[in-house]
Amino acid sequence: MRVYIRPPRSEDERVYSEAVLRSADHLRPWNPVEPDGLPDLLRRQGPQLRSFMIFNREDDGLVGRVNVANIVRARFRNAALGYDSYVPYAGTGRMTEGLRLIVDRCFADGPDGLGLHRLEINVQPENERSLAMAKRLGFRHEGFSPRMLFLDGAWRDHERFALTAEEWPGVDPG
Repeated sequence: MRVYIRPPRSEDERVYSEAVLRSADHLRPWNPVEPDGLPDLLRRQGPQLRSFMIFNREDDGLVGRVNVANIVRARFRNAALGYDSYVPYAGTGRMTEGLRLIVDRCFADGPDGLGLHRLEINVQPENERSLAMAKRLGFRHEGFSPRMLFLDGAWRDHERFALTAEEWPGVDPG
């Protein structure tokens, strides 16, 4: 495995800011570019939001950030994944590796797992890389949501994907 995951920490502010600034053109069509957003993200962590950072093992560079948001427990046990990948690791497969680890954690029980049953990914239809990511991870297409999310001054349409724990094969041990 070329990557490892862990929750963000306050000491990650510099590396996070640098990664977001370096990746601004890569992020901007799909998500806000907020290089100073880590402190706010850390403050919002709790029962309904858990974040993870994906790091490259070789150089400890920041590959990406994943939010497990809108966590609902009880009978639903559902959450939505949102993610950003950062240059120079975008397009190298490391984000896929990291997301596999995070999906494993989401479906796992026990002290390290989130014990979820269902995960969603919502992607703007023009975001071909993110659509490919959802499919590569085995998420099934569930539908289309017009004007789902307010981004960059407008309501944006999204394609909806989902996956349940029974459908998840986990990380390939090879």
